[in-house]
Amino acid sequence: MGLTAVIIVDLLQLKIPELTGSIADGLELGTITSNDLLQIILYLLVVGFGIVFFRFIWRINIFGTSRRIEYGLRNDYFEHLESLSPSFYNKQKTGDLMAYATNDLNAIRMLVGPGVLMALDTIVLTTIVISKMIQITNTRLTLLAVIPMPVIAIASLFLGKVIRARYKKKQEAFAYMSDIVQENISGIRVVKTFVQEGFEMIRFKEVNNDNYAKNISVVKIHALIFPLAMLITGVSITIALFVGGRMTMLGQISLGDFVAFTQYIMMLIWPMIALGWFINIYSQGMASVTRFKEMLNVKTDIVDKENLCNGEIKGEINFENLNFTYPDANIKALDNINLKIEEGKHIGIIGRTGSGKTTLVNLLLRMFDAPRGSLMMDNKIIEEWPIKKLRKSIGYVPQDSFLFSDSIKNNITFGIGECSISDIEEAAKNVDVHDSIIEFEKGYETIVGERGVTLSGGQKQRISIARALILDPTILILDDAVSAVDTKTEEKILGHLKNVRKGKTTITIAHRISTVQDSDCIFVLDEGKLIESGTHEELLVGKGIYYGMVMKQQLEKSIADTE
Repeated sequence: MGLTAVIIVDLLQLKIPELTGSIADGLELGTITSNDLLQIILYLLVVGFGIVFFRFIWRINIFGTSRRIEYGLRNDYFEHLESLSPSFYNKQKTGDLMAYATNDLNAIRMLVGPGVLMALDTIVLTTIVISKMIQITNTRLTLLAVIPMPVIAIASLFLGKVIRARYKKKQEAFAYMSDIVQENISGIRVVKTFVQEGFEMIRFKEVNNDNYAKNISVVKIHALIFPLAMLITGVSITIALFVGGRMTMLGQISLGDFVAFTQYIMMLIWPMIALGWFINIYSQGMASVTRFKEMLNVKTDIVDKENLCNGEIKGEINFENLNFTYPDANIKALDNINLKIEEGKHIGIIGRTGSGKTTLVNLLLRMFDAPRGSLMMDNKIIEEWPIKKLRKSIGYVPQDSFLFSDSIKNNITFGIGECSISDIEEAAKNVDVHDSIIEFEKGYETIVGERGVTLSGGQKQRISIARALILDPTILILDDAVSAVDTKTEEKILGHLKNVRKGKTTITIAHRISTVQDSDCIFVLDEGKLIESGTHEELLVGKGIYYGMVMKQQLEKSIADTE
């Protein structure tokens, strides 16, 4: 509808030179009456209203369609980002991802909206105007008037390639700058703590200067196109006035035809300017299309396999001769791990930083894929379970307790959706955070800052545990999830968990012995290897690494108590 309306507007615009030309001829020859003049003026008004109406139609439809395309692409892009695996985010920067959703999508919208409009308008209006010019004068005068105009097209094609290359660099510079800003805002407390505001300002100025230079390089080419179009159009008008005026004086064409002809020449100014704009929009848009397509073509490496299981996950886990190395890493994160976690048991995993504890969790959640056959869930290869079912069956509390900029209530119910307030409060009580929450003015409706910055570390951890606990998952994984709370609060939380998690598999990963000592079985990892396993008492008797960790932590506690 929009493209049809553009053609109708172009055809209606052709009527204006015809009518003004007939008025000029009538006045020159004295053949026009007042009634004729009034009739032509009314006709001009009808044409004017028609142009306004159909111009509104094409703006709504063409620009509206481009907005809908932008809307759809943005949804597709976000959905695509949600489907990608963690290994992708380990390599990709946030600023670059934001640039795709802002600058690149805007350039694509301009291409499929104003770009399409200008391309069609240039072709249709130029074709019909030139044909009309030939009809009312002759081919020779028309060619003389329009022959300079192809120079714009040729120059624009060359400049378009330059713009596309420079625009891609401009987008990359914007992405990098966005990433620097995002990092500084997220890490503002670190920046201030280390008094690095001055250093970061200098760093940002350098990045911003590079972004400025890349933008100016595009603007320079862009700025060259429009004066060039105006210059060529001016030359065409000069030729038309000189040659057409001479032909009128010699009686070869009428005054009305000359008036109409000059108006047609003036009508060609817009297509020539639109051509320059189109080349610019097309060059930038295609650069963004290329970038966007490359992003949408990125495939996730974690996908559902064929012949998936249909049953319910019960919670028995087996690691069999498991070896794992992270992509792009040369050091094994896990080395020949063999351990069994029985259904309904409370398991502790302990070890020094970098021993592979969190890697085990990543493999259980299928954030990364373990070698086939080395990780079993309920005696089935883990890849045989649907990813969504697997993750829905696991309540996970990571080391970094991430909270959204939302209410405490919505953060707790994030994985379950709507839930009764009594269930929310019960989950909060089980992790000893209910009393802290009701002390806030708005209670559970309190909005926490970005990443939960307005809460203490202990409050964030306990709300994160409540979020996992309210799901009542088959398997609960606490990855160093009580490290920010004191030992008394830790005892309360673990005591509540023991009651509410009876008969369900619970895996507690920790550095502190007190966190895991009441577990049914404790696995000790060191440098990616399973070194020891057994109950707290059995491991103490063995006097191995675990025993050494116990002695060290007891000594540290004794020293702290005496100070």
